[in-house]
Amino acid sequence: MPVLPGRGPRRRELYVAMRRLIETGLAQPGAKLPTTRDLAKRLGLSRAAAVAAFEMLVADGFVEARIGAGTFVAAQVPAVWERRAGPSGQRPASPALPCELGVATLDDKTMRVFRGLLSRNLAQPGPEHFRYGDPRGGSKLREAITAYLRAARGVRCDAEQIVVTTGTMHGLDLIVRTILKPGDAAWIEDPCYPLAKAALEAAGARLIGVPVDGEGIDAAGGEKRGAEARLVYVTPSHQFPLGVAMTMRRRLALIDWAKRNDAWIVEDDYDSEFRFSGPPLTALQGMDGADRVAYLGTFSKVLFPGIRIGYAVLPEALLDRVLRLRTLSDRQPPTLVHGAVADFLNDGHFAAHLRRARRRVQAARDGFVAALRHHCAGELDFAVPEHGLHLVARLANASGDRDLVRRLFAEGVGARALSPMYLSAPARQGLVLGFSGFGADALESAAGRISDVLRDFLKTSAPARA
Repeated sequence: MPVLPGRGPRRRELYVAMRRLIETGLAQPGAKLPTTRDLAKRLGLSRAAAVAAFEMLVADGFVEARIGAGTFVAAQVPAVWERRAGPSGQRPASPALPCELGVATLDDKTMRVFRGLLSRNLAQPGPEHFRYGDPRGGSKLREAITAYLRAARGVRCDAEQIVVTTGTMHGLDLIVRTILKPGDAAWIEDPCYPLAKAALEAAGARLIGVPVDGEGIDAAGGEKRGAEARLVYVTPSHQFPLGVAMTMRRRLALIDWAKRNDAWIVEDDYDSEFRFSGPPLTALQGMDGADRVAYLGTFSKVLFPGIRIGYAVLPEALLDRVLRLRTLSDRQPPTLVHGAVADFLNDGHFAAHLRRARRRVQAARDGFVAALRHHCAGELDFAVPEHGLHLVARLANASGDRDLVRRLFAEGVGARALSPMYLSAPARQGLVLGFSGFGADALESAAGRISDVLRDFLKTSAPARA
């Protein structure tokens, strides 16, 4: 028997409820349905409404009316099954699990200021919002980003080179599809950022993993594996996931390789603002005298991912080609929020926000490190990161980090496995643990749960192999 809501058109609601019973298989093909008189009496609606609902079901082919026999579910109807959560059990609207990556730090003052700037810009929208504009984005925001990058990151650029994107991955996709043809070779750090690997593969690239050591990616090692590469994707200021910074000699060698081979460097500077032992490192792009580096940045980490604003600083030789591709894909970025972000940068709010955000993230790091040392001594091997929003903890006495991550997820800890981020063997076993955006109590509790799961895991896991 269908259940109807308390309000709404009764004829339509009965139709929807009966159709749902049929589509989900609760009312089987060939099954006889109650009479309209009986339904009307049980559900407290007029018989006319019940008759009208059945007529709609007959017209749509869900039921068949047989003279003298009654109304029956049609022999053939579409089957619609209820959607269930995927294997990971992730629910997009749920709060982030402690140790998840990419979680922004909540700042009430920033949100209050940003709301005011949004209201101001929406109250007096400029004419640029009412026509199609520059595929690079509005000039006000591009000029603000240019000033910030010159001062804070040593990037050599002007506003004409800036393309505002909806995040780093959008910029990377535009660049790799502009540069690469299917089958072209591309270097990528090993281990690497999984989504960057997926973007290169989607463009048809033939990936060459270049190992990362304590100095970052090694161009000489890359040339031995595939000197013909057309592009290299790197995270030189804070390598993802290992966290090392590329040394000066490695940076210069990489730029020299790109110049000699007419190749391109894609520099992803995803979290450079969060350096705790000094000012952010100068961007690789600022050292490039050959104009071979495309630079990617984002506001997702330093503000919040929902803002969906990133940017690409493009060499002149790539700019027009990328803009043509961008025009065909989404024409131009959304502009309504851009004025507020530009004001946030220009009026000094961004610099103040950064100072507060660094303090919060550093405090979260220190508390999480202390909790891990207390709960997981001898079980995890990690260094205190001087940069970024995550740490890498290697398994001291076990292998099987993928299985361990599944067990941690079941206990409410959002760790990532290290080994799947490697392209080639030997893949190191470990956990990638985010600490940004979580309070001290949540991180303390997560460290305790990691320890409990690890102890149980070590009982059944084979010893790690060197």
